[in-house]
Amino acid sequence: MEHQILLLGQRCTLSDSLTPSHDPAIGILEGQILIVANLNLSTSIGCLNCGSQFSGAMPNVRAQTVHSGMGQRIYWYNLRQFDAPLFSTQFTKTKLKMMKNNGKIFAVAPMMDWTDRHCRYFHRLMSKRSLLYTEMVGAAALVRGNAIWNLDYDPSEHPVALQLGGADPDELGDATRMGVEAGFDEINLNAGCPSDRVRKGCFGAVLMCHPELTRRCLEAMIKASGGVEVTVKCRIGVDDQDPEHALPVFLEAVANAGVRRVAIHARKAWLAGLSPKQNRTVPPLDHGLVIAMKSHFPQMRICLNGGIADLSAAERILDTGIDGVMLGRAAYRVPCDILGGVDRRIFGMDTVVRRNEVALEMLGYIEREAARGTKINQIARHMVGLYSGCRGAKAWRQGISDGKRMASEGTSYLSQVIGSLSETEPETIPVV
Repeated sequence: MEHQILLLGQRCTLSDSLTPSHDPAIGILEGQILIVANLNLSTSIGCLNCGSQFSGAMPNVRAQTVHSGMGQRIYWYNLRQFDAPLFSTQFTKTKLKMMKNNGKIFAVAPMMDWTDRHCRYFHRLMSKRSLLYTEMVGAAALVRGNAIWNLDYDPSEHPVALQLGGADPDELGDATRMGVEAGFDEINLNAGCPSDRVRKGCFGAVLMCHPELTRRCLEAMIKASGGVEVTVKCRIGVDDQDPEHALPVFLEAVANAGVRRVAIHARKAWLAGLSPKQNRTVPPLDHGLVIAMKSHFPQMRICLNGGIADLSAAERILDTGIDGVMLGRAAYRVPCDILGGVDRRIFGMDTVVRRNEVALEMLGYIEREAARGTKINQIARHMVGLYSGCRGAKAWRQGISDGKRMASEGTSYLSQVIGSLSETEPETIPVV
């Protein structure tokens, strides 16, 4: 049996068997040094930095460096030699959280008309670890229409993924190349959107009806990606498909193309009879089916999307062993409640997010963008929910939505609104 672990962002493999006498067997100390503990004497450690395998008897010392390379070290500890106080002080609750979710994914879903570059800049101020996505960008618009403004983003948005829509392998390959050259960290193929536009163009959720075409599209994208990860976002099925059959068939085609990560919206897409808005809520959720796919496709990293209302729900889903979660409308409507707590609650980081600081940073951003000719309301509309749940939220919503006043006065009057909210702002995002 092999166990995948992360060492300062690099995947490592623990081979053979783990025989822990204490739980957990893996932890993180100060400086993000990873500890591999309680291994039996025959266990080997493989480092994916260099492919080397390391094994040997445990010396009668507290720690031994069994591998050092590229400035990173694996320390092999025998916890049986530690006294209880040392164990309890080294493995704090926060560090156990970091260990548990290291390598997990928390993503904000790509949402048409919502997750533009202004929205993503705003979201990044509240979470450094969340993976952000663009709106779906048509491959044809990039390749044939030269709509390169869809590739604009601020460097602070990283990690950020470009989502493409299309069904022509050559066109998707060319669009992928453009996304890679623009510096995106991931290129995602939309196979889940149920809008009229994608139905007419035979892409989006329609691709779930054509797994072999999807495979060819993905192979072309991977070939053009230059090593940048290519991923897929899909539904569990379309129209009258049986999800328990259709989803594995589709994922098999995706896996055969070489894709190793998918995000699955745990609802069917009804292309006939339901609007895009209804498709987000009416089809019943099936989280269990998505979670079950992890055992069917262990080589694939699977993120669950759909019906995750808050961070507590996200934590429960991550506890099932799924590789990640993706939130859409909840992250947009109450951004500070969701994104303001992600880095602390999901990844164990010692961070504090204050709404007033986020708001003031965004006012500076609005001024800079306005000087470039950007309309203020294109940015301000994403910020309406920043103070949701706080006293004074109504005054904020009214102020940030007053386009005429902002156009005439700029953002100076909003600074006064923020000042009036400072006494009512929660000191930190609650941790439960």
